[in-house]
Amino acid sequence: MPYELYYWPEIQGRGEFVRLALEEAGVEYVDVCRQPDGKGGGTAAMLRILQDETVARPPFAPPFLKTGDRLIAQTANILAFIGAHHDLAPSDEGGRLRANELQLTIADFLVEIHDTHHPIGSGFYYEDQREEARRRTADFLKQRAPKYLGYFERVLERNPDGKEHLVGAGLSYPDLSLFQIVAGLRYAFPRAMARLEKQHPRIVALHQKVAERPRIAAYLASERRIPFNEFGIFRHYKELDAKR
Repeated sequence: MPYELYYWPEIQGRGEFVRLALEEAGVEYVDVCRQPDGKGGGTAAMLRILQDETVARPPFAPPFLKTGDRLIAQTANILAFIGAHHDLAPSDEGGRLRANELQLTIADFLVEIHDTHHPIGSGFYYEDQREEARRRTADFLKQRAPKYLGYFERVLERNPDGKEHLVGAGLSYPDLSLFQIVAGLRYAFPRAMARLEKQHPRIVALHQKVAERPRIAAYLASERRIPFNEFGIFRHYKELDAKR
């Protein structure tokens, strides 16, 4: 049976980290909410599970992955499962824990990226918090983004198994996730990233290496890859990426 991925159909968001892993693994999966309502898809299919009072272990929010009778929620948790079952994580316990640690740090980074355009709350429109977003983004680009990127640059440099991957000697799911972070930041803050990337050559090299992998390249060129837009986590507002 193919995996069933449940996530919002209009955005990349957190679901994209799972999509990238499934695509690289070459496993069959259904992006349920992007399927027609008449064939059991659509957002309604996801909401039925979230609202079903008979589900013993309900997810808090999407994304979640259904495999057989099992529901797996939380992005890092889903990726740990895919990594262990599809050769996208180290085989030893220490390596798997390290991969999960890196993914959780990426999750922290993602929250801060989101909060650049929604610093007060997700329930408000961006236009309702524009000035606060300017202040938050200025601090993010000056302090927080360099801190996170600098950390991952050091992780690559110090990996005892080689400097091309974050953990272990081969590709793992944190590599795919860092690829997505770079792609998203390039979309949201092209000016800032043009400056920041000069200081993080190993991250840039990893992004390029992932983009050139056959399955990932095919996915990026396909209609399965939802374009970045101003409804997801990575959003481009010119005034937030203005030259300072």
